[in-house]
Amino acid sequence: MQYHFAYRPYCRRFRQPLHTSHGLWSDRQGILLQLTDSEGRVGKGEIAPIEWFGSESFDQAFRFCQQLPEQITSDTISSISDSLPACQFGFESAWESIGEDDSAKLTYPLTYSSLLPAGEVALSVWKPLWSQGSRTFKWKIGVAPLAEELQIFAQLKQTLPPAAQLRLDANAGLTWQEACTWLETADLHGIEFLEQPLPTNQFDQMLELSDRFQTPIALDESVATLQQMQQCHQQGWRGIFVVKAAIAGSPHRLREFCQTYQPDIVWSSVFETAIARHFIETRLMAALPPARAAGFGISHWFLDEVQQYH
Repeated sequence: MQYHFAYRPYCRRFRQPLHTSHGLWSDRQGILLQLTDSEGRVGKGEIAPIEWFGSESFDQAFRFCQQLPEQITSDTISSISDSLPACQFGFESAWESIGEDDSAKLTYPLTYSSLLPAGEVALSVWKPLWSQGSRTFKWKIGVAPLAEELQIFAQLKQTLPPAAQLRLDANAGLTWQEACTWLETADLHGIEFLEQPLPTNQFDQMLELSDRFQTPIALDESVATLQQMQQCHQQGWRGIFVVKAAIAGSPHRLREFCQTYQPDIVWSSVFETAIARHFIETRLMAALPPARAAGFGISHWFLDEVQQYH
């Protein structure tokens, strides 16, 4: 079957740059897709790459869309290279969504983890989020000197209500000794997990950390794509997988992997728009209900939402 293909790039500026161990991120660029079948039914998708996280770049994704004809087939979609995981997700999700009612809802309640900024700003940012219902928070570490961050962490733990759940995300920015120090601290304070403490080439060391400390380790950069998830599982990882579906690759293969191996999943955002998020929640998370709060509490980072493709 043939589909009429159209696309539109977008750019959203963050209210303030997102500061991680990878550097500063000032705006989110992506591409909205629309497929229309011969009966006029529409499917919407989104390509939301993060090159520094392991996907293709925005420019690569945009060039891929540019070289496609206005009429494409299901073979075009199913043959997208694994080197373009965000494109795989965007086109397959649009394809799966053809004719779907936009009002599709989850059949169970979903809890979100809200992302706090790095540094002292987190000490005040959590309060309005708590008043809006957030009970799980993720704080970025590995950005400032260790002693400074430990001091801010102590203040944060002291001010957060006892019912609050806290996650730490190092974005692969710690040394072995820093990771051990953070995990010793986390063990004392009941932290839910420490996300990606070490670089992706230190898989064995992260396995060792997961055995040495009580606080769980969650892999993130190490499992950015489905191929990486499969490799880490084959190498013996049975801890937490942070799944960023919008850059993981093929949604149907991701679904199969998760249903086959039943990993401990934290579904996580890549600052995609409501289009990709709707698909992830209703087509992936609905089939694989999460045990942990999903990392989609990110709307407060933007001034506005991208308008849907028309």
